Amino acid sequence: MTGPSIASFQARVLSYYRTHRRDFPWRHTTDPYRIMVSEIMLQQTQVERVGEKYASFLTRFPDIESLAGATAEDVLSAWQGLGYNRRALALKAAAGEIVERFDGVIPDDEQGLQSLPGIGPYTASAILVFAFNRPVVMIETNIRRVFIHCFFSDRTGVADREILPLVEATLVRENPREWYNALMDYGRHLGATIENPNRRSRHYSRQAPFEGSNRQLRGKILRLLIGGGETAVGDLSRNLGLPESVIEPVLVRLADEGFITREDNRVRIA
Repeated sequence: MTGPSIASFQARVLSYYRTHRRDFPWRHTTDPYRIMVSEIMLQQTQVERVGEKYASFLTRFPDIESLAGATAEDVLSAWQGLGYNRRALALKAAAGEIVERFDGVIPDDEQGLQSLPGIGPYTASAILVFAFNRPVVMIETNIRRVFIHCFFSDRTGVADREILPLVEATLVRENPREWYNALMDYGRHLGATIENPNRRSRHYSRQAPFEGSNRQLRGKILRLLIGGGETAVGDLSRNLGLPESVIEPVLVRLADEGFITREDNRVRIA
């Protein structure tokens, strides 16, 4: 492994950021609820799409109590366009647990955050960084890209366990919130201007195409059911232009995951 000194690396990243920083609404708040919403939205969804939905979602559910008390159908309706709809139900469930177990106060420790639905190690760390400015070590796609490019230029098969000590060593502890924003913006820049360094990560994999996938079909079914009340499976089949044999396994999975309920041959949002 070769690479720059810690000081020169930090200077490079921060210099880029102070000239080219991206502007997102969640960067203008340290409110833990708003940060939690943004981080769960940003899981597996492009920032531009999140930017389109973030404000309207918060207008509809301005605080943890309003989200906890909402119906699943209302939350799924507000979530449409973000994809991976199970995140919406997990976010609502997390809000309910925060109200019940933590008196409406979002935990400010990893253990408490990771005890909530939909919040794993990275999301917990991101909430600690961006809501509480805690100097915790974390890695995601853009951060990984920066470290592979700067410190592993002659390597393939780079594992995250090799990167994490460098993330910790270079962390700007006086302002981790700004530092991680800077890393992410610099990583986004690298992804747009050079061959993607993440292809040299041991953890790199291409996402399966969305068009024609079960993910796409799940989204179409939920959109038809939201606001549509109870619907016959045959009507879904006709509206989707697909035989019942194709949509049946998807309906079973949606029911198992708590999205829909079913009685005989009729389904509705749970």
